[in-house]
Amino acid sequence: MDQDPIAGLRVAVTGGTSGLGLALVEALTQRGAEVGFVARDPSRVLAVSSAHDRAHGFVGDVSDKDQTHPLAMSLSASLGGLDVLINNASSLGPVPLVPLADTECEELEEALATNLVGPFRLTKALLGALSASAREGRPALVINVTSDAAVNPYPGWGAYGSSKAALQHLTRIWDVELAAHGVRVLAVDPGDMDTALHAAALPNADPASLKRPAESAAEIVALIERHVAAAVNA
Repeated sequence: MDQDPIAGLRVAVTGGTSGLGLALVEALTQRGAEVGFVARDPSRVLAVSSAHDRAHGFVGDVSDKDQTHPLAMSLSASLGGLDVLINNASSLGPVPLVPLADTECEELEEALATNLVGPFRLTKALLGALSASAREGRPALVINVTSDAAVNPYPGWGAYGSSKAALQHLTRIWDVELAAHGVRVLAVDPGDMDTALHAAALPNADPASLKRPAESAAEIVALIERHVAAAVNA
């Protein structure tokens, strides 16, 4: 039987203790990947690390500039390099959602710090490890988790939508710039999911109408698998 193409991959996931991030940690480790994940709550990081073989948890906040390089070093060292980075951690901005005119400057800055600047910094800090993987003939992939709020002007979603729109365009630019180095950078909209973030934004939404995080995680893992196949056949 051929080896699972996900087995042995070195993957970093931000926001890895809840929602889509947790589902990704579970799906990837079950397939044999080594997964380093980041989240802010120490007790939840410990719980997820303890519950999943091949999961390496780190307490950190991707919106904090001073934590970027220590997190990047910890992730790449624990995994022995890096093949895939998934920038998943997100902030809604003000909760309950409010119009842009009622959004405080600091609330917009918080959303941008988590959803845009944080992924930019962490990706930049890990480019050396990703480029090394590409030179070794391994897959080198960055996945930025975005949203349809990046495209559609939903009232009340100004801080979140603006930050995700910027992330989506940053993704396109970086994918073009890094192609020559063998590193792909892709944006993925996982759809409306039954998560704590979605519940905070729309508390009256019917969970039964929403995707389960495991469904979206399976789609992202399938995308990674296709990228692995393309790298092998290149």
